[in-house]
Amino acid sequence: MNRMTVVAGLAILALPPQAPAPSLRLVASIPLAGVEGRIDHLTVDVDGRRLFVAALGHDTVEVVDLAGLRVTRSVSGMSEPQGIKYLADAGRIVVANGGTGAAQFLDGRSFGVLQTVKLSGDADNVRYDAGAKRTYVGYGNGALAVLGADGQTLGDIPVGGHPESFQLETSGPRIFVNVPSASKVAVIDRARATVVATWPVTAARSNYPMALDEVNHRLFVGCRSPASMLVYDTASGRLVTTASIVGDTDDLFYDAAKQRIYVAGGDGFITVVAQQDRDHYQVVEKMPTAAGARTALFVPEMRRLFLAVPHRGSQRAELRVYTAD
Repeated sequence: MNRMTVVAGLAILALPPQAPAPSLRLVASIPLAGVEGRIDHLTVDVDGRRLFVAALGHDTVEVVDLAGLRVTRSVSGMSEPQGIKYLADAGRIVVANGGTGAAQFLDGRSFGVLQTVKLSGDADNVRYDAGAKRTYVGYGNGALAVLGADGQTLGDIPVGGHPESFQLETSGPRIFVNVPSASKVAVIDRARATVVATWPVTAARSNYPMALDEVNHRLFVGCRSPASMLVYDTASGRLVTTASIVGDTDDLFYDAAKQRIYVAGGDGFITVVAQQDRDHYQVVEKMPTAAGARTALFVPEMRRLFLAVPHRGSQRAELRVYTAD
């Protein structure tokens, strides 16, 4: 109800306060026609305005034209593709296949297979060190495989359990690795190719996604049981604080420009956490999405977050596009 205030003989209408604008605004939905089953990770070709989707349950990589907002190709020949990474400097796509354990290097235009690296099994997350031109693939029971620019095997870094999400420092040599089966974060010195520290994950279990804030020396770890985000000090390995998040999370991103964390979860919403300062975090939004929509990709250069929605009943498979205002 509006209220009237009289100031200096003038009647002034006081309007109710407006709700703050949402952190993420849905701007498009792109159908993934024919895609069945679980959808895993995504990667982007920023210059080419293309997105690549690992359609795990469909054994394909879906190629999305972001300018035309449509799927232009479905690349078959995969076996439960999980991790995927576009190497911009090489014009290649690396696909990690959970079914065969193979890491495939594809030509970024023809999508032909240039190289296949057979790992022991469950090839999963993929990251790329552009400076050293090295690709890292988490696999098996477990280790990170270190691969060269052309897919040649350079070695393995054991981490004591199957590696889930991991993040590379850009201003230092470390890799932070979630190892949920061992309830820990393994810290690797990639120059020495060895684990140099382990941080216990005891405040929650099932630590899968991860994001890194290098400026403030903070590591964000998403856990599923209970659904929590743990914040670690990367200088000491100390647990700083925790925050409640969406359940069944598989992707988590730090937006340095807005000082926010976006957490996607299969329970059907995105949790938005505001970074008030390096030690204090507040959940500011729970944005409804769709059941099973637990994988996403935030692209800061585009100010876009892409969310993969699987087909479930009347819910169609699609890619939802949000702008991070």
